[in-house]
Amino acid sequence: MHNLTRVVAAVAVAAVALACGTAWAQHQDAEKVAVETSKVWLALVDAGKYAESWDAAASLFRGAVAKEDWIQLMVGNRKPLGKLVSRTFGASKYMTSVPGAPDGQYVVIQYKTVFENKAQSIETVTPMVDKDGSWGVSGYYIK
Repeated sequence: MHNLTRVVAAVAVAAVALACGTAWAQHQDAEKVAVETSKVWLALVDAGKYAESWDAAASLFRGAVAKEDWIQLMVGNRKPLGKLVSRTFGASKYMTSVPGAPDGQYVVIQYKTVFENKAQSIETVTPMVDKDGSWGVSGYYIK
């Protein structure tokens, strides 16, 4: 019986390790897709295509801010920063819960960004899996 208990325990540990490894790999894949999604979306913002960035955002984003309001926010807050000089990936984190939003699949991404008129800033972009299974940006913040 003692050996059987060890075998059962070893199988249980292996199953948990495999499940954790699979989840970790899935989170890594999600982070890769989310980073690519953020880059495409940020290119729209960088080009001053604010209406298009709203169109490309997640439904949660579009439901939270009207298109015209988004355009005004970007014209008032992003445009004065000037052209993008550089953007360096800082970090990303897969999350299933973020403040002020329903549970889901999110990746919070930070970039160290230099603009023409702002030497140091941190951009936080939060892509999420939308209702249709596609990734879209649900949040954007510059500090």
